[in-house]
Amino acid sequence: MITCEQCDTPQFLQITQSRVYFEDGEMINEISETYECTLCGATGQYIYDEDRDEETVTGDVTLTKERPKYA
Repeated sequence: MITCEQCDTPQFLQITQSRVYFEDGEMINEISETYECTLCGATGQYIYDEDRDEETVTGDVTLTKERPKYA
């Protein structure tokens, strides 16, 4: 789950840009999403790279496997 670091909740995150890259026309190779928190204005980006099986986040968002403190 992607959560705003400043608000400790995913509730107010909005996807402002989303891209899906297809290298061979069939399989998804990369997913890129840009987020903005509508409560505090924080921004961040999530990227999933299929080739490396890796998820990364930058900016004011956090990737977690746990449930958020505030839902």
